[in-house]
Amino acid sequence: MLAVLCPGQGSQSPGMLAPWLELPGVPDLLAVLGAAAETDLLAHGTTSDADLIRDTAVAQPLIVASSLVALRTILDGRDPAEVVDVTAGHSVGELAAAAVAGVLDDAGAVGLVSYRARFMAEAAAAEPTGMSAVVGGDPDEVLSAIEAAGLWPANVNGGGQVVAAGALENLTQLAADPPAKARVVPLQVAGAFHTPFMQPALERFEPVAAGWDCADPRVTLLSNADGEPYARIDLEGSEHGKARDVVRRLTAQIASPVRWDLCQETLAELGVTAVLELAPGGVLTGLARRSLPGIETLAVKSPADVDKARDLISRHSATDGDTQSSTETSA
Repeated sequence: MLAVLCPGQGSQSPGMLAPWLELPGVPDLLAVLGAAAETDLLAHGTTSDADLIRDTAVAQPLIVASSLVALRTILDGRDPAEVVDVTAGHSVGELAAAAVAGVLDDAGAVGLVSYRARFMAEAAAAEPTGMSAVVGGDPDEVLSAIEAAGLWPANVNGGGQVVAAGALENLTQLAADPPAKARVVPLQVAGAFHTPFMQPALERFEPVAAGWDCADPRVTLLSNADGEPYARIDLEGSEHGKARDVVRRLTAQIASPVRWDLCQETLAELGVTAVLELAPGGVLTGLARRSLPGIETLAVKSPADVDKARDLISRHSATDGDTQSSTETSA
């Protein structure tokens, strides 16, 4: 069983789209996505420096566009619903995953995320806040220390990693007195994402998202809120797994914690045998190797990984009737 995962903010790097531009159709796709985002994704993905692409308003559409460029290249015209068994995305990666699942089309995903990015950047600029990864330590002690420092566990990632978020002075306090056997690593992000500091962004994004074109998911899609597949989520006044359920949860997630640990638990429960992380890949496959032992993982970082990705799909997709599952593991 194949899971396709989409990375979140912080996975970008300067020039990451440059090698993809050598492939047929990619420049045209990037032109469409850039127009939808109302930003020059071609320049940001090739010549913009690290400081510029760290800007939330740039980073989020750039990351989602990169994931979708990789997806379309790997599938070469095939519908994701033909080969992908389950998909999920970390934070902003949820919008790329929504495109994998068919909830949003590619231009719609990048266009919607551009609003999300601008509103979150503006909310982050209002107060001096940030995020730090807390690596190691006893999970309960880590969460208690984060709370005691007046912070929020913005990302509970599993694999011994929790991201604390809040006021910079509180993050400094946590770093000065970390939980036992844990280290605190400041992250290069603009603000305290997935916390109440993002409430102004949520309120501005909500009416935009509510009117956005969307469709019911055609691939099993997991929610960052609790790791549940949308087909099992029963929201008040809605039907299981419908398009508007997805959009409402994507909206609420701006100011709510990312429970990637629960997403990984669901992947294990579903019997996933392989994880394919779309570009700019690396972080989520690293977490999967620690939390989901025995599965095969592949992070797509450049076109050099496309053939390996197609091979992984051919051996693990349960959706594709022409393929057979494998349980081989990779380093």
